[in-house]
Amino acid sequence: MHRRHYRTDDPRQPAEVVLFHQAQAGGHESLNALMERHDGLVHAVVRRQVLGDLPYAQALQAGRIGLWRAIQGYDPDRGHAFSTYAWRSILHHIWRAVKADTRARRTVHVAECSEWQRRASVDPAAIDAAWSVHDALHELVARLSERLGRIIVARYGLDGQGSRFYREIGTHLGMSGERARQLHTEALVWLRHPAHSQHLRSLLAYHSLADYEWAEAKAQRWLRRRGGRHGQP
Repeated sequence: MHRRHYRTDDPRQPAEVVLFHQAQAGGHESLNALMERHDGLVHAVVRRQVLGDLPYAQALQAGRIGLWRAIQGYDPDRGHAFSTYAWRSILHHIWRAVKADTRARRTVHVAECSEWQRRASVDPAAIDAAWSVHDALHELVARLSERLGRIIVARYGLDGQGSRFYREIGTHLGMSGERARQLHTEALVWLRHPAHSQHLRSLLAYHSLADYEWAEAKAQRWLRRRGGRHGQP
């Protein structure tokens, strides 16, 4: 007797049809099972999109909302592939998130520009000084190695994304949070060293002999613990 075989990823197979009906009737376990089973589809859609400045995790969350809505609206009895049906819903919600994020960033940018203009109308010299410090800081950080530079940028939110914890930074860079902390300390020692930070220190008025002696002493203590020589990190 001929036996019919069902593919495990085919939403028209009887087992998955039952899951869809149960999920649409309010069955949380069936809904969770379908969400987990098709989560790879969300990742696939996100990876193919231009996200702008929207973080991957937020795009993924938006895509999962689209997947949830697709599960609620899909009719397995019509014979259409669920992946085709869900793809449009996932894509729609990702693009909504991208547009919302773009609008929010534009609003923040306009507000920041307005604030800078307000301050400039009061004290233009202070604005020029602030921009000089900003440029000098970013030029100094850019001289770090790529890994140390990324840690400093993430730790202090120099990319406008806000300060991140060591554990978050380590996860992103494929290391432990403790290792991220150690590298953060290493980067600070290099950045503070008078040989590297003279221009920035002069702008901030931290360039007295006492300031340089303090920075050099910090560097020497760190080097003794590390057992190495001071150089380009």
